Amino acid sequence: MDLVTLSTQLRKNPLNWLLSATLVYVLSTLYSTSTSTPPSLTHPDTIVFRDYTPRELAAFDGRQDGGRGRLMLAVNGQVYDASLGRNFYGPDGPYGNFAGRDASRGLAKNSFDLDMLSDVNGPIDKLEDLTGDEWESLRGWEMHFKNKYLLVGKLVENN
Repeated sequence: MDLVTLSTQLRKNPLNWLLSATLVYVLSTLYSTSTSTPPSLTHPDTIVFRDYTPRELAAFDGRQDGGRGRLMLAVNGQVYDASLGRNFYGPDGPYGNFAGRDASRGLAKNSFDLDMLSDVNGPIDKLEDLTGDEWESLRGWEMHFKNKYLLVGKLVENN
């Protein structure tokens, strides 16, 4: 097909303009993609589901690496990686005192007071004195964590 025939076809049918433009776009995209350097892909850190004692969990308070370290907390015996919620659970966040700790009592009672946190060297809080409403609040928080953060382990007693 010569250029005269091509220009005649383009003038006769506007659909040919659209098809030509699409072809040019596809070819230019393919060419530019094949000549660019692919981005370096890295696999995110792998976390193996395991047991955490309160003392081990304390190391994951988000303060490592200049405040960019892994951030984990326990809710009703389950340990979640809340690193994606650093604005809330990080060292400067409103729930920051729960990072690296068992947050169950504080979440159940909707309290950020430090006396809601059990001693990391002591036994796990059995939460036996919670009211029905507090258990319901805790279950709501547990569902929130299950839906939003990665479950990475369970909380077990210190050795």
